[in-house]
Amino acid sequence: MIRIKDLTVKNFMSVGNQTQAVDFNKEQLTLVLGENLDQGGDDSGSRNGTGKTTIINALSYALYGVALTNIKRNNLINKTNSKGMLVTLHFEKDGQDYRIERGRSPNVLKFFVNNQEQQMTDESQGDSRKTQEEINTLLGMSHDMFKHIVALNTYTEPFLSMRTNDQRAIIEQLLGITILSEKAEGLKEQMKLSKDAITQETLKIEAIQSANGKIESTIESLRKTQRAWISKKQQDVTKLSKAIDELEHLDIDVELNSHERLQNWTAHNNAILALKKELSTLEPALQRADRSVEKAQKDIADLDDATCYTCGQELHADKKAEIADRKTKELADAIAYQSEITTKVTDVIKGLKDIGDINGKPTTFYETAKEAFDHRQNVDSLKQALSTKETENDPYETQINELNNSAMQDINWSTVNEITDYKEHQEFLHKLLTNKDSFIRKKIIEQNLAYLNNRLTYYIVKLGLPHQVVFQNDLNVEITQLGQDLDFDNLSRGERNRLILGMSFAFRDVWESLYQNINLLFIDELIDSGMDTAGVESSLSVLKKMGREREKNVYLISHKDELIGRVNHVMRAVKENGFTSYANDIEIIE
Repeated sequence: MIRIKDLTVKNFMSVGNQTQAVDFNKEQLTLVLGENLDQGGDDSGSRNGTGKTTIINALSYALYGVALTNIKRNNLINKTNSKGMLVTLHFEKDGQDYRIERGRSPNVLKFFVNNQEQQMTDESQGDSRKTQEEINTLLGMSHDMFKHIVALNTYTEPFLSMRTNDQRAIIEQLLGITILSEKAEGLKEQMKLSKDAITQETLKIEAIQSANGKIESTIESLRKTQRAWISKKQQDVTKLSKAIDELEHLDIDVELNSHERLQNWTAHNNAILALKKELSTLEPALQRADRSVEKAQKDIADLDDATCYTCGQELHADKKAEIADRKTKELADAIAYQSEITTKVTDVIKGLKDIGDINGKPTTFYETAKEAFDHRQNVDSLKQALSTKETENDPYETQINELNNSAMQDINWSTVNEITDYKEHQEFLHKLLTNKDSFIRKKIIEQNLAYLNNRLTYYIVKLGLPHQVVFQNDLNVEITQLGQDLDFDNLSRGERNRLILGMSFAFRDVWESLYQNINLLFIDELIDSGMDTAGVESSLSVLKKMGREREKNVYLISHKDELIGRVNHVMRAVKENGFTSYANDIEIIE
């Protein structure tokens, strides 16, 4: 688990030369309000420009070297003092203590593990690519992912407004398409914790009838699958036995002779087909040759009565002789071509007669002669396969027996189903991670999408949205209401903000299931923007449950004073004389 503990800021944006500290160890829900004394303070209702968002910009800068919003690094330096900017972040992970010190004017980047500074060989003016790579590896989270699951800001482009390729990049990172093997051991402990949580909840459950019905339904589903498995096994056994019987009754000498006869038959058949094809070409050619001879003969016969086509007079003798010579030559050529084609047709017909009729196609058991020679080996292989199939154990009987013998107690379905789904998702992921065979990417996406859609649906219901939002297998998002397709921009501002929250919470659940928990969550003015009372109430309910049951440190940046009575803690960002300070004491709201 990553636990971010505290942040110190100096000469960063509106924070001046006096170092300000923010303690992130306050659990549950903290409201961050601004008080701009330079504009009249609280009495004037001035909440803007106090440095509330400076906290998450400083947090982002400490971890990634860039602000959460689109602010250039040099513009992060306090404009009054113009130097000495320094942000220090303290956090722990898996029992190890880490500290990042990052600043500009002068440039600084230091990384400490258990108070020991990590020395990099490529340090250059405080900026170190290797140091940042080490930090990124430790976090396991890109800056884009950070903006969608840890620090939510109104200026961050909503996921559903992003281009398809940008959406895909985040979803593929979220779903854990790559680098999964090292997570197997961590999942083992999470699976144990999930199993323990189910047991603890089961002890508090009173609805035993519903629990027993669930288990019986699961058993029936397994028995149905078991019957199909048994049927398939029997079919395979029958098929193998039949194949062995056929092989053992096969006369291999007859089989080889059939292959020899088949070879001869195929050669003769191919010769006949070739001659018939040639004949089908020659016959039209012969017809054309006949017509050419007839025409040439007719032209010669008609020559005595021929007249000039221009004047209609009888042709002169020399002209008639010229035409007669040409027509005679054409006749000779036509007769020669006719003779040539006739000879070819005669040869083809003779060839067909020489070949004669062939008997029916010989039948063989095997497709090739080699397979026939391998007959004995095939029999042995089939017998081995049959033996293996017959001794194959029923993979479902143990599961069925375990369920039948389980002690069933009353359960609250809303709680048990949630934890069970979580545990089943962990078990599935663990199988993916530990299986020695290579799994295709599509399978991983489909399974993780199922969990993402499950969590997304859960939060959409909790946040009071009437829409259905589902990630498809191609990673595109479909928004519908009452069967009608919608775009993100079809939604009201309040609906969009609730959907942004719900999607962020679902993303976070998937990320934590695949990687690790993180204690911190910032919501920057999303609840302030266009949300009605019902939206605010449902959002607060989810955030308070997240802080209470999952021990999250949730910080709600807002302008709404009326939220004070609905939170556990209040932190004030005070702007005075142009500089921001953060109250060291956090008010406890009873």
